[in-house]
Amino acid sequence: METKKKTLKISFSTPKGGVGKSTMTALLSSVLHYRLGFNVLVMDCDFPQHSLANMRERDLKTIMQNDYHKRAAMKLYQSINKKAYPIISCKPEDALSKALEYVNQSAIEPDITFFDLPGTANTKGVLTTLRTMDFIFSPISADRLVMESTLSFTKAFLGLPETAESNEDQKMWMFWNQVDGREKTGIYEAYQSVINELDLSVMTSKIMDSKRFRKETDDTLNSVFRSSLLPAEPQLMKVTRMDLFVEEFLKIVNL
Repeated sequence: METKKKTLKISFSTPKGGVGKSTMTALLSSVLHYRLGFNVLVMDCDFPQHSLANMRERDLKTIMQNDYHKRAAMKLYQSINKKAYPIISCKPEDALSKALEYVNQSAIEPDITFFDLPGTANTKGVLTTLRTMDFIFSPISADRLVMESTLSFTKAFLGLPETAESNEDQKMWMFWNQVDGREKTGIYEAYQSVINELDLSVMTSKIMDSKRFRKETDDTLNSVFRSSLLPAEPQLMKVTRMDLFVEEFLKIVNL
């Protein structure tokens, strides 16, 4: 008899803003839910700005006003025969109970719940929620401040004493984001050796930097990349190497 897989709890976490955790949450959620057949739930705990919930509102307006996106949405939702994934706004300290409440009331159990948390670890509820995750993915870039803050946070987080809430099977992975193709590879190799010395896990796939990560559907008249209602188009996934990231991500989380 096949055992039913539990809902995975995953968070893109970084102590530094602007490294792309909310963007990655939206991109990955949309590809998994709309293109790859998984059921996704997103908890937007990034209080008070709730960037993902606000993105959903903007996406809805764009789809109503732009013919390209309207056609893409009609075609998509007819073929997948399911609704858009829910985005639930909450405070970090309420995230776990609100997610459980939703799952208990929903007819369809999510395969993955993504928790988009504030970047500051001292915000109430952030560390407690992070401790319960099955997987934490931390975006890093070849920027000294980003690297230093991420590495020191990761080491401190991994060194925290076990609590009743801690997930002892938790896995933490770093991944290169906003990679500049013109940057000398020596910089990445130097950082990589520091990460290896600290015995931390890094994904093989690197996500290339692109203006598209900063553009939502209301800025792109005839293409889709960063949207909570449509999956990124395959050719754009390829250009940014997001396609390789998704492949590796699925292997890591065993989906």
